[in-house]
Amino acid sequence: MDPLDAYHLGSVPLGVAVAGLFVIVMARSHGTYWAGRGVVRGAQAVHEQEGAPGWWHATVRRLETWTDRRSAQRGLDLVRRWGPIAVTLAYLTVGLQTAIFAAAGLVKMPYVRFAIASIPGALIWAVVWATIGFGAVWGALSLFATSPWVLAAVVLLVLVAVGWVVRRRLLRRAGVQAEV
Repeated sequence: MDPLDAYHLGSVPLGVAVAGLFVIVMARSHGTYWAGRGVVRGAQAVHEQEGAPGWWHATVRRLETWTDRRSAQRGLDLVRRWGPIAVTLAYLTVGLQTAIFAAAGLVKMPYVRFAIASIPGALIWAVVWATIGFGAVWGALSLFATSPWVLAAVVLLVLVAVGWVVRRRLLRRAGVQAEV
């Protein structure tokens, strides 16, 4: 039996799976980087040109508002502090990838530096997902298919965890407002 059968990749050579995932993640990260660069350019154009259409102003304002979010600020802080290392390590994170890639564009990290920093991170991400990642996903799907009670328990745990996080944030926000 082919070991890749456990990952439902038995008919796809591992190299092809890694290459395909590498291309996908590079397209996503570089698209996000250029979106960040576009926000900067768009904001400059709006401030310089009074006659821009209303939808353009609204779009740039929405994107500028995104940069005020906590995750965007964390991404900006990490890129400012660590530079290309933050880009490479971003591929190993969940929840900060988009913020870091967009932040690299927002702070106008030189594209060549961003591209070079992306290669090792994207390669590691592709290898992990082509092996362990898909195996975990297919294993979870198989478990849920054979035991609906496990699926119900996992859904319940996720709902409890989300409720706990939301409650903590609301209490923290209420505490901060009470101090002001």
